[in-house]
Amino acid sequence: MNIPARIKDDLAFLTSLRRDLHAHPELGFEEERTSGIVAKLLEEAGIKVHRGLGGTGVVGTLQVGNGTRVIGLRADMDALAMPEIAERPYRSTMPGKMHACGHDGHTAMLLGAARHLAASTGFSGTVHFIFQPAEEGRGGARRMVEEGLFELFPCDAVYGLHNLPGLAVDEIAVVEGPQLASSDSWRITFRGTGTHGAKPHLGRDPITAAGTFLASLQTIVGRVVDPLQPAVVSACSLQAGDPKALNVIPDVVEIGGTARAYSANVRDQLEQEIGRLAEGTAVMYGIAADYQFERRIPPVVNDADATQRAVAAARAVFGEKVRTSFPPSTAGDDFAFFEQNAPGCYVWLGNGPAIDGALHHNTAYDFNDDALGYGAAYWVKLVEQELVA
Repeated sequence: MNIPARIKDDLAFLTSLRRDLHAHPELGFEEERTSGIVAKLLEEAGIKVHRGLGGTGVVGTLQVGNGTRVIGLRADMDALAMPEIAERPYRSTMPGKMHACGHDGHTAMLLGAARHLAASTGFSGTVHFIFQPAEEGRGGARRMVEEGLFELFPCDAVYGLHNLPGLAVDEIAVVEGPQLASSDSWRITFRGTGTHGAKPHLGRDPITAAGTFLASLQTIVGRVVDPLQPAVVSACSLQAGDPKALNVIPDVVEIGGTARAYSANVRDQLEQEIGRLAEGTAVMYGIAADYQFERRIPPVVNDADATQRAVAAARAVFGEKVRTSFPPSTAGDDFAFFEQNAPGCYVWLGNGPAIDGALHHNTAYDFNDDALGYGAAYWVKLVEQELVA
């Protein structure tokens, strides 16, 4: 493994920093302490800092030499609204908040790379270190873009990195094409006519309609979407009636869920077909249906040229431990909004074994500090190869 000596010397500091961030998690758009630490460390390294995009976002800019190429490197900073159960010296000090996806590690790795690059200046061009708030479903990337990220800091390419439990810490996956699915939400309200549970013929039962709808929902993926195109439709919320009134058929049933796809066409299909089923079910049962489909996050699709560049940098650090064939995830990441403004590549960095089931968004999860050096070294090598001196 090719980890620069300066990064190796910085690992004790980066580990301490990562654990401090872990102990003080902040939710999306609330990352005041975290962004303050990020800005301070960037400024101390001699990097120009811009604050405020997306509320708590931080962009550090380092320009060296006369190279004209500009790239962006992104790390997310936010935590999740969930408790940390595992006992560890640096466990969350904030009840109900936890770094359960490794954004503390992502922040520390990019800061480590920034500190190294500012000290070595072994490149020619401009790199923007983008520390993004609110990746966990609160729209941080979209807000940064809407507030002028790429007008203020235009990029010829933009790169993202995420840790992955189950992949060894000395491995990295860099793959062209779809990496993460679109993440959209849907809501349906069936409106019937409530009545006595013993006299259903006097009303219009939305619960029976909801049962039919839910049973039919998976026919979208199973019988409408091309079998060669991955898709997910899940109902995740159901609200109906009152458990204290089991002799009352309610007027209303509310259902909500998620839809995932890797292509724009399938994403359109899912939106159309969920609504079609809801409307058809309502007609069948003589009730009304209200339907909303919220497009939240587009799919993350790696650009061919950016991926080739990322593969070259990864091989310079990881050697033969670079995976160029790796299955995509049905999770989502709003890094997709950055890729809509510049060619991009999103890679998976190994986080080691998922001990005791500690996968992303698990109360026992922890970022593996052994990955810090590898991630920082990858960022450094990517800049040095992209922006050749």
